[in-house]
Amino acid sequence: MTTQSKVEHWPIPESVNEVENYMKHSVGLGISFDLGVRKLTILKKEIQIYYVNGLCDTMYIIQLIKELVGINNREKLSTDLFKLIENRLVNQSVEQITQLDQLVDKVLSGLIAVVIDGESTGFAIDVRSYPGRSPQEPDTEKVVRGARDGFVENIILNTALTRRRIRDERLRFEMIKVGRRSKADIALGYLEDVADPDLLNILRQELNAIDIDGIPMADKTLEEFIVKQGFNPFPIVRYTERADVAAAHILEGHVIIYCDTSPSVIITPTTYFHHVQHAEEFRESPAMGTFVRWMRFLGVSSSIFLLPFWLLVVLEPSLLPEKIAFIGPNEQTNIPLIVQLFLADFGLEFLKLAAIHTPTPLSTAMGLIAAVLIGQIAIDVGLFVPEVILYVAVAGIGTFTTPSYELSVANKIARMLLMLAVAFFHAPGFIIGSTIFIIFLIHMRALNTPYLWPFLPFEPKGFLQIVFRRAIPGAALRPSIVHPRNRYRQPPNG
Repeated sequence: MTTQSKVEHWPIPESVNEVENYMKHSVGLGISFDLGVRKLTILKKEIQIYYVNGLCDTMYIIQLIKELVGINNREKLSTDLFKLIENRLVNQSVEQITQLDQLVDKVLSGLIAVVIDGESTGFAIDVRSYPGRSPQEPDTEKVVRGARDGFVENIILNTALTRRRIRDERLRFEMIKVGRRSKADIALGYLEDVADPDLLNILRQELNAIDIDGIPMADKTLEEFIVKQGFNPFPIVRYTERADVAAAHILEGHVIIYCDTSPSVIITPTTYFHHVQHAEEFRESPAMGTFVRWMRFLGVSSSIFLLPFWLLVVLEPSLLPEKIAFIGPNEQTNIPLIVQLFLADFGLEFLKLAAIHTPTPLSTAMGLIAAVLIGQIAIDVGLFVPEVILYVAVAGIGTFTTPSYELSVANKIARMLLMLAVAFFHAPGFIIGSTIFIIFLIHMRALNTPYLWPFLPFEPKGFLQIVFRRAIPGAALRPSIVHPRNRYRQPPNG
């Protein structure tokens, strides 16, 4: 179903000249250089083939034209031309179309359209060959050992990568078009006998309700329409560029949203703890996977609480036991510590933004110069005390221990707010700020899913699966949070 304003659906005229006039005046045939038409005369009837250069495979079109032209040498004028041409379209995907808007949509999507003079029905042949790159490992979700194929900007390849891993007849890819002008292809991927029907209905309704001219920002625009996040910095859905991660979540009962032109897919529903899991944990033994997971938890916690807690013990040294009373700056500067922390944190953010926009051959050199020279000079001139650089660096490293970039940015914002609370109110600020932060996460819901499940509301089995990376043979049940129609991943007696 196309989300666009109500438009009158005109049938395809029987005269190919009327079709050509419509394509010229409404679609830009003759003006847009990439929109073309090939005219043929088959058994004394004119046939027109419409296409878009760059979106079609030229060799397929040439082969089809050869088949059609050959009809003149082998068939009689009395032959049923419509049926004959339908049988000569040597392609696995041939669809009959009866509406002009269908014809235009197919052509602009990369298919070719064939219309026959005297017939009100045409054909759409799928010969798409979208420009794009080959599947390769995503930069943000690398693993030491594991698959190196990742999603690309082609929705056909992305669904194929998923189906290659799940060869189940109940795997569904439900296509929806979004945008009055962009008419972007969106697909819902799920297991028919596992996924929650209520979640599917919600996603269908939200996608079909999108009424906008286009979604050039692809999946991020979809997220804003679906979850209506507003200014909440914490991610309510999870993105992944790994085909194995998407397949694993589909098998658990999640619904995956694929968007054409985007190399990442949206996983729904997700909780806070989904954002701190990584494929590397499942490529190692359960013991190593658990260790890696704990290190990630420690890194994420340090990215939020380390700087506020250090600032607190510096402002109130009496909170520290005598054995660790050495913690705190040994030097004094004219700049308050809270200002130093924010300057260093902003400096780290500047470095990150600069690294994104710096050409790859120069980014490493720039990072070394900024981290070593600027940091050391800032200490020498008395702008920072050494401990500030140390703890900001540790918190910054902890920020990137999660594969979710969105969560890392949200954690940084939470850290800054906690530092402000500590700077103004000291210990009460830290306690009350941390409590408000946790309550805020408790009250968050991601598509009717509690954000801190299984911690709150507490579910013992789910909590143990979060804390410990269990062996796959022992993980017989799907997570209850996705409300799967079939709870068992393995037979109950297996």
